[in-house]
Amino acid sequence: MKRAKGGEQVTEPDFEEIYRRYFADVYRYVLALSGNAATAEEVTQETFFRALTSIDSFRGDCQLRVWLCQIARNQYLSLCRREKHQGELEGEPGDGGIEEGFADRDTARRLHHLLHQLPEPYKEVFSLRTFGELPFAQIGELFGKTESWARVIYFRARKKLKEALE
Repeated sequence: MKRAKGGEQVTEPDFEEIYRRYFADVYRYVLALSGNAATAEEVTQETFFRALTSIDSFRGDCQLRVWLCQIARNQYLSLCRREKHQGELEGEPGDGGIEEGFADRDTARRLHHLLHQLPEPYKEVFSLRTFGELPFAQIGELFGKTESWARVIYFRARKKLKEALE
């Protein structure tokens, strides 16, 4: 049993409800970051494990969903650092990634490559909006910014990608 802000206790059944309620949101977020379903599953599971073991550190400064996505982002970045260190950062195209959903495979590969060349926060905001289908308000909240900021960054990223594709 863990304690949350204000001394409120979070029991295992409560955490099961949190898991059921937010699993899909966290999974979609990680899938948008990684573009790989297996990675998204692994990071999401690790996220909920970390959240369970550190629920007492949740201060209530943001929504629980946002806190979980912040943990997920940190877990994903840690995974990327580990894989990069091991020399296994990315698989080959055609390994079940998001880019296979595009009709034109060559354009999809090129777009995927261009997306990864975008600087932050353009890359992440574009991915969250396009692949994760998150609303601008939620994206802004993840970054500690406004909904308007998320919209501007997304449209600038989209413009950069369109220009690069031409």
